[in-house]
Amino acid sequence: RAHFFNLEFEVTADVLIPRPDTETLVENVMQLARNQTGFEAPRVLDLCTGSGCIAAAIAHHLKSATVIAIDVSEKAIAVARRNIEQLKLTDRVTIEQGDLYEPLSRMVDAQPFDVIVANPPYIATAKIEELDKSVKDYEPIIALDGGLDGLAMLRRILEQSPQRLRSSGRLYIEIAYDQAAAALDAAKTYEELEDVRVLKDNAGNDRVLTARRK
Repeated sequence: RAHFFNLEFEVTADVLIPRPDTETLVENVMQLARNQTGFEAPRVLDLCTGSGCIAAAIAHHLKSATVIAIDVSEKAIAVARRNIEQLKLTDRVTIEQGDLYEPLSRMVDAQPFDVIVANPPYIATAKIEELDKSVKDYEPIIALDGGLDGLAMLRRILEQSPQRLRSSGRLYIEIAYDQAAAALDAAKTYEELEDVRVLKDNAGNDRVLTARRK
C-alpha cells in the first residue's frame, strides 16, 4: 500500500507507486478550483491514471469535482477501480479503459472538460536501463517509457487537448525535471493554448507543464 495526499492506495506491479512530486499536479488543480471563478464544480479528465491516485485525491479533497479517469492498461484499471471503491468515490469518479482520449468517443455526454491532468510515461527509452533497480524491476515499463525523447505521450495529450478542454479550461501534465524547454516548445505550437508555462514541485524542480485553452 502507498500513501498519496493523505490517502492510502493499493499498488501492485501493474501501476506506478505514487510519488510526492506528483502531488504538485493535485495541488494546482485544488488551487484553481478554490481561487478561480468557473471552476467551482470542475469536470476533470485524468489521463494515464494508473492506481487512480490523482483522480481520487482530486475527488476526495474537492467534493464538488467529478472525474473521468482513463488508462490503457486493463490491469492498472482494475487497481484504480478497487482504490476508488475503497475510498467510496465511485459516485464522482468514473474509470475507463482505453488509449488516452479514445474512451470519450464512446460516451454520449463527453462534454469538454474544465481541467485535464496527466502523469504520462516521460522517461526516454534509452534511459530506462539506467533507472534505479527499485523502479526498473518493479514498476511497469508501459508507465515509464515515454519514447525516444520521453515526450511522445505528452505530444499526443497536447494534440487533442484543444478539442477536449472548454474555453478557459486548464491542462496540467507532469514532466521530468529536465524537460521544461522541450515541453514548452511542444505546447506553444498550438495556437488554441495560451499562458503556457512550467510549474515547480516542492523541491524546486520543474515538474508540471500547464496551459489554458483560449
